[in-house]
Amino acid sequence: MADPAAERPRTAPRTAGGGRTSALLLVLTGAAGLVASWAITIDKFKLLEDPGFTPGCSLNPVVSCGSVMKSDQASVFGFPNPMLGLVAYGIVVCVGMSLLAGAAFPRWYWLTFWAGCLFGVGFVSWLQFESLYRINALCLWCCLAWAGTIVLFWHVTSVDVRHGFLPVPSWAGTFFDEFTRLPPVLHLGVVGMLILTRWWDFWTG
Repeated sequence: MADPAAERPRTAPRTAGGGRTSALLLVLTGAAGLVASWAITIDKFKLLEDPGFTPGCSLNPVVSCGSVMKSDQASVFGFPNPMLGLVAYGIVVCVGMSLLAGAAFPRWYWLTFWAGCLFGVGFVSWLQFESLYRINALCLWCCLAWAGTIVLFWHVTSVDVRHGFLPVPSWAGTFFDEFTRLPPVLHLGVVGMLILTRWWDFWTG
């Protein structure tokens, strides 16, 4: 069996596309974030029009979208966060569709795309902390966007590493070659465990 590290290019190619599976993953994760952002935006506007409005995803004291939408953290940049998501996840869908059509992008494009994904996963990580330990409530639509962003980030990281666009130690390159799906699974598992333990008494009561 060939060594995966030996199969990686010594120098990064000038451009790189993506396989059908990779492109579809971008489309699906982008679409998940887009749907979540759209649903939250609609409910946010309804909430602004009627402060007594209760979003459909407000199911109990823990799963309470309304509590999250009314928080200061829901408008970090001076406008509702999901409006940023409508743009960002729309871009992800466009990139995925372009790859499905056979497009190939240069190194700077993939690195810029990765930087955007890095910002996204960092932002949702902060929102997760705020939701669990400051707002003390969860939004199901937000959870969908979180999951999509986490999977997207690790996938694009893997693509950049495997094409030699993102410089990493040889052991890290081998890891991403052999265990591409492990980082997002572990990441999602940690978030799920934090949610489970944060409201353990509620879930088991």
